[in-house]
Amino acid sequence: MKIDLFSIGPLTVHGYGLMSGIGVLCCIFMGMKRANKNGLSEDAVIDIAIWGLLAGFLGAKLLYVIVEWKRFLADPLSVLGSEGFVVYGGIIAGVLAAIIYCKRKKLVFLEYFDLCSASIALAQGFGRIGCFLAGCCYGRETTSSLGVVFPEGSLAPAGVKVLPTQLFSSAGDFGIMFVLLWHYHHRKKVGDTGFLYMLLYGIGRFGIEFLRNDNRGEVGIFSTSQFISLFIIAAAILLFFWRNRNEVHK
Repeated sequence: MKIDLFSIGPLTVHGYGLMSGIGVLCCIFMGMKRANKNGLSEDAVIDIAIWGLLAGFLGAKLLYVIVEWKRFLADPLSVLGSEGFVVYGGIIAGVLAAIIYCKRKKLVFLEYFDLCSASIALAQGFGRIGCFLAGCCYGRETTSSLGVVFPEGSLAPAGVKVLPTQLFSSAGDFGIMFVLLWHYHHRKKVGDTGFLYMLLYGIGRFGIEFLRNDNRGEVGIFSTSQFISLFIIAAAILLFFWRNRNEVHK
């Protein structure tokens, strides 16, 4: 609920940027520590994180441009220069970058996907706290005691009691992280933990969209993210099915 946290000379620290940065650092640190304990390469985790972040940034912005296509055509610079991003674009582009990296380095992508999925959920949890500080991704108006009122200058409508969907999402992401940490050591086949992340995140994102009230595009009766979530959920189920028929075990 505070876009600008503090300033040091000409440098202003923004709530969203700070929480996103903390999330990324925690993600990388967790991934490195767990890689070392599970016989995987720490250097590969760092490289995947770097390439994933770069591709994720571009992918999240690209999907935002697609969602805001009419506004982009009218005023491209306002869209490109805005703080708008769509998380799913970042996830998809980041995963593609990781697949390409692993293929080039002759690494098993699914091993690293399993390992890093909990770290990704952790980063997303911190990122959603950043959303709450900025006021973006806000929820519907409510009279519930759970509602919050954002101040003037926030991206959310000021003086209106809305659901803090950012915090709901953050709690869900942290919950997914704990489930994935447990599941990793109980998985039966390589890829199962990564596919579980896809399934849980897809279901959670589909559900939380019903509570949101910000402008985020639509495809028919669904929001853009709900529409993508349907494919993510279906892909996770199909991949689980495929792995259960596959004889390659971890």
